[in-house]
Amino acid sequence: MSLKNLMVHLDAGERTAARLELAAGLARAHGARLTGVFGQRGSAQRVGVVATWPSDEYAASRDASKAAFAQATAGLANAEWIDVNRGSDAEVLAGVTRIARHFDLVILGQRDTASSQLLPEDFVNEVIVDSGRPVLVLPYAGSFAAIGKRPMIAWNDAREAARALNDALPLLGGSEECWVMSFATRQEDAEACCNGVVRHLADHGVKAKSEVLVVQDFGIMDLLLNRVSDRSADLLVMGAHGQIGFPFVSRGAGTRYILQHMTVPVLMSS
Repeated sequence: MSLKNLMVHLDAGERTAARLELAAGLARAHGARLTGVFGQRGSAQRVGVVATWPSDEYAASRDASKAAFAQATAGLANAEWIDVNRGSDAEVLAGVTRIARHFDLVILGQRDTASSQLLPEDFVNEVIVDSGRPVLVLPYAGSFAAIGKRPMIAWNDAREAARALNDALPLLGGSEECWVMSFATRQEDAEACCNGVVRHLADHGVKAKSEVLVVQDFGIMDLLLNRVSDRSADLLVMGAHGQIGFPFVSRGAGTRYILQHMTVPVLMSS
């Protein structure tokens, strides 16, 4: 399996360059089309009672983004830059989400408090939920020019987990060590479903190992992030708004927690 149609979100934040580098690398590796979508908050420029759009500030950020995209995608056979061309929270979110629905994979950045004024507060979470597409989220710190050599799959046998697993397959083909991780209250049930995932991955040429941790309390997401660190994973794959192995975790709490505390790229599907 391969990716043929990629989208990366662009804004004036410092981490845009890291997202663009990864997106361009994936496009080259998969022979894919890459579309850069520029969208961020902005206010109309006012002179007296007359308002004009775009403002000089927005236009400067837009033009810089277009130039950076052209430089990063030099040599790509098929690359396109798009401006959402709207500045309110609702318009930016709706525009990016609508465009995202037409791609194999959408690449976004974790919310960074240093540049949080550029996007709506729940931007990443809303695009994941409403676009219907797999979303790869890059942390706001660290270097991630390549991913998928040491992936970890968070598994709980739920619909969202199954969706994320299969959406991630194009990124797992070159993995050197892949882990299927499940947290459960019953060891036997978790082992059975993890074994099925390992077999499924093997059918796609991905060799994986499974690990089940029996838990009796909250803190599952911290355990998951600790395992990511222990295994030196470079990619976490998980269902969005699912429950990772613990039936009474409120729906969506784990998704929001990972999006706030992630330390490696995370592929999420809803």
